[in-house]
Amino acid sequence: MRQNEERQRRFAGLLTEHRRIVFKVARVYARGEEDRRDLEQDIVLQLWRAFPRYDDTRRFSTWMYRIALNVALSGVRRDAVRPASSQELDDQLPGGTPISEPDERVAQLYQAIGRFEPLDRALLLLYLDDRPHADMADVLGLTVSHVGTKIGRLKERLRREMTDAPVNHRRNDHVA
Repeated sequence: MRQNEERQRRFAGLLTEHRRIVFKVARVYARGEEDRRDLEQDIVLQLWRAFPRYDDTRRFSTWMYRIALNVALSGVRRDAVRPASSQELDDQLPGGTPISEPDERVAQLYQAIGRFEPLDRALLLLYLDDRPHADMADVLGLTVSHVGTKIGRLKERLRREMTDAPVNHRRNDHVA
């Protein structure tokens, strides 16, 4: 029993330290607020299930990204974030810390990223989190050179989308 408590404590500490990864992935891959919360819960559940197999020689954040993105991409593939029969999880970490940290200042960025293909979204999330190219390649199963090439293209596309977004939004407001 003592070993299980220690494992729970260690997991909770690591999850608290890196919880923004869960939030970022869910924010980009979920279709709405309820789906976002469901996806966060699914990610945390899968992290907990996989934790016994976590290799301490690897960075926890890289391992966490890999699992979080796999859960999100699986949801995209099956076109449902969570089956109706899933068990509800508390939306707080141990100690009452919320999983999500909404930040409305980046809403436009997340909306723009949300229009990208699923793998490109994952790459942008890792890039925006200042992950080294080698980590990105490891998480996504790409070569380091492929990561560099894709990031250059994605940054340019994101720059265009972010520049065009306010103009398109204003045009739509005048039409209605």
